[in-house]
Order: sequence, then structure tokens, then C-alpha cells
Amino acid sequence: MSTTDMNMAPVVDEEELRYARAQKREKVAKWVLPVVVIALAIFLWDRIVVWNNIPHYILPGPGVVLETLIKDWGMLSSALMVTLKITLAALAVAVIGGVGLAILFTQSRYFEMSFYPFAVILQVTPVVSIAPLIFIYVDNRLAALLLCAWIVAFFPILSNTTLGLNSTDHNLRDLYKIYGATRWQRLRYLQLPTALPYFLGGLRIAGGLSLIGAVVAEYVAGTGGIGSGLAFRILEAGYRLNIPRMFAALLLIAATGVVIFTAASLLSHALLHKWHESAIKRES
Repeated sequence: MSTTDMNMAPVVDEEELRYARAQKREKVAKWVLPVVVIALAIFLWDRIVVWNNIPHYILPGPGVVLETLIKDWGMLSSALMVTLKITLAALAVAVIGGVGLAILFTQSRYFEMSFYPFAVILQVTPVVSIAPLIFIYVDNRLAALLLCAWIVAFFPILSNTTLGLNSTDHNLRDLYKIYGATRWQRLRYLQLPTALPYFLGGLRIAGGLSLIGAVVAEYVAGTGGIGSGLAFRILEAGYRLNIPRMFAALLLIAATGVVIFTAASLLSHALLHKWHESAIKRES
């Protein structure tokens, strides 16, 4: 090879190599580190039970919990479906109601000033304190459970979407007015795309809150029979000192919350990764 060819050969930037290695390590660590930490926590839990010879009716080991989950899967899976149905229904109603009210708030300042305080009151009032009243006044048990879960999940959707709709660039708003855009056109082509990241952030919060609201409502209701959810199974297991079943039900609740949050995060990434700064990966 001649000297000229050697001079023309591409030179690999050392900084780029370091950056590429760092990115690769970060991608691996993003998945490996949580798994390792969870595995260590489970191992420590098991060792504490074994070393201290703790009875399973006080603190069951992870193996006993897994065995109970498999053995009682028929009962716990049906309870999970009840809780999941209430959670998803409450989340859907919260999305429809929250987005609808947020749009009304941005269209009428007087409407927002009139009704936003009521939304704040619902948010700051603990659902466990008003749930007994809801079960007194609402005859349908499923509707009462849904209402309790909706109260908890509603406000993040409303507040985030309202903030997003009001966060449009004032220069773009003026431009739309100059070109004679109607209120509907400004909402559709300017305000809604601007509010989408805010709405998705509220959705991630509301997903977990709807599950919390459903579980709290089931606790307060003390439901029984075929329509009982995971919260009732926890209460029932507590009364019977069946602590492994309590842990198994708690495990299902936690796993459900993780799945809901993951689904909301994937939806957010799918809708934002091509255009929004919060989801576009850039070199640091």
C-alpha cells in the first residue's frame, strides 16, 4: 500500500469509539441491572427466611409464594380479571372524561374557572374516605368500584392535558389567527399535537393510579363471591392466616401495575420517538 493510500484511509475517532462503547454498555445495563438487583433481593429474602427459620405463616419464602401462586392460580386469576376489568374501565373513562374536559377548559376560560376547583377537590380528597359514601349511594357494586377507581385516575389526565393544550407556542397561535384558522382547526392541528406528550405523561401516572383506586375500592367494599377481586382475596387470606396467598395476590397486583406502566411507556415511545424531543435519541 502506498503512502498516499495510507493517508487517505479513514481515521477512527477515539472519542466516537468511547461513545459507542458507552452506549452499548448503557443498553446492556438498562436490562441487566434491574434483573440483577431483583434477583439479589429475592435471594436475600429467601436467605433471611432460611437463616432465621421463619414460619411460612409469618413470612413465606419466595419458593412458597411461587408454589402458592401456581396452586391457587384458578382462584387468583379470576380475581385478577375482576380487578383488571375495573382498572382498565376506570382508565378508559378517565381518558375520555379527562381529555374531553381539558378541551372544554381550553375553549372556555370561564368554564375552567367554574369547574376546575371541583376536579382539585376530588384529587385531594382520599378515596378511602369517600368510598363508603359511594357504596351507600350507588346501588350497582361494579359501578361503585369503577367510580372509586375513576376518581383516583381522572385528575392526572385532566391536569396534564389541560397544561399541554395551553402550552402551544404563542407565535404559532398568532400565525393561525392571521391565516383565519377556525377554533376547531387550531385545536386539531396545533393544540392537540402539542398536548400529546403531556397527555401520555399523565396516562402513565393514571394507569397505576387506576389500579390503586380499584384495589382500595375493593378493600372498602369487602366484595365476596364470584365477583371478588384481588383485594378481597388478600383480605380473605389475612383472615385465614394464609400469608403465602396474600403474597401471591400482592405479586399479581405488582405485576399488573408494571405491565400497565410498560404498555403506556411503549405507546408513548411509539407516538413520540420520531418527532418529540423527549423521545428522540441524540448524541450527548
